[in-house]
Amino acid sequence: MGIIQPVMIVALVVLGCFNLCYGGEEFSEELLLRPLPDRKVLAHFHFESTTPPTKDYGHHHHLFPKAIYQLVHKFRIRELELSFTQGRWNYERWGGYDPISSSNAKPPGVELWAIFDVPLDQQSSGSIRYGALPREAVCTENLTPWLKLLPCRDKSGLASILDRPAIYRAFYHSQRLRITSNEFGSEGIEPGIDLEQTLTIVVQPDDQRTSTSYSSGKMLQPDWSISSIFGRKISGTCVLARSSSVFFELESTLVSELNKLGVDNAASDGDQVYPGVELSVAPDQVIKERKSSSVLFEFSVKKHDYKPLDIGVKWKYPIVWSCVQAPFQANRFLMGSGNERGSIAISLKATDHQRIIVGDEFRDKCEMRVVIFQVVPWYVKIYFHTVQVFLDGRLEHTPAVIEKIQVSPSEDRVSPGVMEIALRLPCSTVSAVITVNFDKGFLHIDEYPPDANQGYDIPSAVVRFPDIQASTYYLGDNSSRNSPILSKFQENNPVLSYTEVLLVPLATPDFSMPYNVITITCTLLEKLLSSPDFVQVVQQVERKITGAI
Repeated sequence: MGIIQPVMIVALVVLGCFNLCYGGEEFSEELLLRPLPDRKVLAHFHFESTTPPTKDYGHHHHLFPKAIYQLVHKFRIRELELSFTQGRWNYERWGGYDPISSSNAKPPGVELWAIFDVPLDQQSSGSIRYGALPREAVCTENLTPWLKLLPCRDKSGLASILDRPAIYRAFYHSQRLRITSNEFGSEGIEPGIDLEQTLTIVVQPDDQRTSTSYSSGKMLQPDWSISSIFGRKISGTCVLARSSSVFFELESTLVSELNKLGVDNAASDGDQVYPGVELSVAPDQVIKERKSSSVLFEFSVKKHDYKPLDIGVKWKYPIVWSCVQAPFQANRFLMGSGNERGSIAISLKATDHQRIIVGDEFRDKCEMRVVIFQVVPWYVKIYFHTVQVFLDGRLEHTPAVIEKIQVSPSEDRVSPGVMEIALRLPCSTVSAVITVNFDKGFLHIDEYPPDANQGYDIPSAVVRFPDIQASTYYLGDNSSRNSPILSKFQENNPVLSYTEVLLVPLATPDFSMPYNVITITCTLLEKLLSSPDFVQVVQQVERKITGAI
């Protein structure tokens, strides 16, 4: 007892010093796991670091990354988002009407946008910047600096299970960094600086039952665990984290199918939470969504600190469900042929979820707003006056459908072209197609990238539904207040989706021509110069032979 008491005193002193030093800064780490209908698993890592305003806290930080703080103050950043993505989010199979698909599903390559706190006398220059590199490769060189922004890096906590091979063999992965700052008096934003780091991965679990099927033709979902996906278990938390949690989510459509099995759908006292799903670890809390039947199972990593946490999921019955989609599924393609001109077409097809949002009784009376944002390189000359809108195959009068259009023509070798169109479509619309014509420009020979014959990428178009919000409200014991990821899910962000990256072929020169010219020139010179030399040599030899005789 005499030894334990001093140890407890030292621990309390250390804890008090820790709170004194880091009381103004906070860091949290969370992981969301969700099964997908096509036998894949979504893993969404969410790390958040916050620091108080500089005027109250000072310039020195213990948890918050110094590089981010200096970047915000040097360029007066209000908001910034940077994403590195490999693969394309499958909106049809993985959903498009939830916070993850609307805020964290990003286009292939690199996307960067930022809002700056511009003084009033410089407002005419604009305060927002946007850029995209569709063909940019994503590798560990991008992930390592991203991990270095975490207080514990990947040495402990949830980031310690980020196995590089598991990430880069995934069907889709996107690492994202978002900065929100109120250091310069921005309205509507919490004071201080907020750094949000997310990593969204879609993986295919290894399962031995891939051939197991039933008479109905349905296949069992694969059994999986954290260790089977990432090759590691969660061994403790980051000691600097305020909260460390793992969530397992069952979507509303999946819960509805589980309820149809005819077994009591309430969580039991054992490990079995639903009739067709069994968890290897009992959850610490079961949270239900307020607006739908979605269910969230919470596991506190700190409560399982006595041994590594390895949450596993086992499916007992075959089940088929579909994720909730956005009102329209967006696609983009090229029309025309040749190397001179063509057309870009953006297709919107109504999904089954549109009827749920609007209702059959209001489909003929309401309208739905759709905003399309498109950036094109300068060598694709867009003719904005050629915009046409087809609704259900019929050409519509443009002013009747287009509510607003804002364009910024491109400038050669200086800036790309920007087009933003706000459409007002009837809710009964089944399909809509927007087309615009363009000419293909010419580049200097030193401006062509490697493998120029492959074509040139046009960044993904952004399709936004301003009147439809993607938010979820999980009601637990102070769950949304203590969980940053659940707080983000409650934000009323509009439903948003990206189209495919467009590959445009341009006229390219014959890069082998210099080689051909050099080859033929050298050949001709060799022929021309070698003939007189040969004649002279032969004559000299003949003279020597004749003289000898």
